[in-house]
Amino acid sequence: MTQPAFAKTKILATLGPASSAPHRIEAMIRAGASAFRMNFSHGSHDDHKERFEAVRAAADKVGRQVAIVSDLQGPKLRVGKLSGGALNLSYDQEYEAKLGETAEEGVIPIPHQELFDALQEGDVVMMNDGAFRFVVTEAGKDRMVLKCEVPGKLTDNKGINIPGRRLPLKALTDKDAADLDFAISQGTDYVALSFVQTADDLREARARMGDSKAKLIAKIEKPGAMNELEAIVAEADALMVARGDLGVELPLEMVPRAQRTIIRMARNAGKPVIVATQMLESMIDSPTPTRAEASDTAAAAYLGADAVMLSAETAVGRHPEAAIAIMSRILKAVSEDEGAQAEIKAAAETRAPESDSEVIAAAAAWAAEKSGAGAIIAATLSGGTAYAVARNRPPVPILSITSNAQSARQMALAWGVKPVLTDRDESFEELSAKAASVAREQLDISDEGRVVLIAGIPSGVKGGTNTMKLIKLGKN
Repeated sequence: MTQPAFAKTKILATLGPASSAPHRIEAMIRAGASAFRMNFSHGSHDDHKERFEAVRAAADKVGRQVAIVSDLQGPKLRVGKLSGGALNLSYDQEYEAKLGETAEEGVIPIPHQELFDALQEGDVVMMNDGAFRFVVTEAGKDRMVLKCEVPGKLTDNKGINIPGRRLPLKALTDKDAADLDFAISQGTDYVALSFVQTADDLREARARMGDSKAKLIAKIEKPGAMNELEAIVAEADALMVARGDLGVELPLEMVPRAQRTIIRMARNAGKPVIVATQMLESMIDSPTPTRAEASDTAAAAYLGADAVMLSAETAVGRHPEAAIAIMSRILKAVSEDEGAQAEIKAAAETRAPESDSEVIAAAAAWAAEKSGAGAIIAATLSGGTAYAVARNRPPVPILSITSNAQSARQMALAWGVKPVLTDRDESFEELSAKAASVAREQLDISDEGRVVLIAGIPSGVKGGTNTMKLIKLGKN
């Protein structure tokens, strides 16, 4: 049977000054947001506490499961305070840079000893998200000389990037540790760790998280992380293609290739992957995106990404609800494309199932396609069963029924999954009846339809998915 439009790739929207009012958050959920990002690079803990509460209240009001992602700032290399607040850079001119928060007129202050320790003659230095480019002509422990290749007006506190040079920086700073503790205390569903370079960065963050059930996202925004990607994917719960910083330090023409690689490896591991940065950038001011931005968003969906992220578009943009609504339309159009399924399947390798649960999940995807079922119902506690089904990118919606509230919220970010919070069932017969009822309510499947149910018997055992049932709704 024909299903109503269902955007299988989800939308992660960033909250900020333009979008933190309760009525705005509610409107964004109704427009299609499945998750919200708290950007800890900005705002106080009090600000974020209000946003946590507003998201939870709006989600309850709308009756949707909505995830919260706490995005940690990470280590930031920045220019200090320039004399006069700005320095006009000229092409092919050399400028002295000194260690410190301030410096005399005409000198660039850089308050990061590790940068002076690491840089060598010939290294490239970029500032202000790559807007300014320099080459080191003299290196030293507290002084260097930078030759300007791309000029402009440099102002205070602009970011610094060092492409091709790995700096000895911890991914989890003291500020990040305090922000992480706060986010965990607020019941965050995901923690996004910035500037991950190795799997050890993730292990350090996970140790700090203690017994929290929040999932850990590795943000891939350093070229060095691409060399460690296999180990990072293995350690992370989810991945983010952070194209902003990645595009500064990686040659521009290599960013699309990196995006495809990250998505493919995450999908093959059965872990959610988010594509972020500049998806609908023009909508910060404009009420509609460019055609190129619409194509970029659709391309991420055709690659099978679990989610696409809006940053400034919703945090400070003039049209946050419109950005989400338009993005949702683009994603629904991909879901309705008859050729999309083949493209999505081809974008990742088919990995052989490695456990009984994965065998059942793969069988459910096959059975749903061959039987003409209207949905796959994944009964789960931790969400593992639903993620295993989603890894197969089936052509039908995945309804995930769980009694665990945080698992339900977390699954809101997974490809094709519509989480439903329910009471725990005592028997498989009760579960079968509930699966049929949920299918009718959530997807408007008639009594002539059918669904595929997978579950673990007995229930509540992690990794215990061992049962599949084809349910004819009129005969359950």
